[in-house]
Amino acid sequence: MSERLAGFDWDNGNRTKCQKHGVTIAEIEGLFEGEVAVLPDPRHSAAETRFLGVGRTPSGRHVFVAFTFRERSGAKYLRPISARFMHRKEVLYYEQANS
Repeated sequence: MSERLAGFDWDNGNRTKCQKHGVTIAEIEGLFEGEVAVLPDPRHSAAETRFLGVGRTPSGRHVFVAFTFRERSGAKYLRPISARFMHRKEVLYYEQANS
């Protein structure tokens, strides 16, 4: 991800929700170290602007993350909302689109 971030915004709420599907905090943060396809999520953006990110973790696992950005003291943080591993059809579509 090319945007300059101060880090990730984690608390018990989003940490628990993201790990519910077996995705670790390290996998989510690692995903954003590489290339991530980011799309707006207008359907879930009523209270705040949300985004959908898809890509591969450094270990090669395909992950789907819903997230937003938060600002604190002039610094921008990425706040994951939910994360899961992509389904087989999603992986195939992702690989075809990125080959």
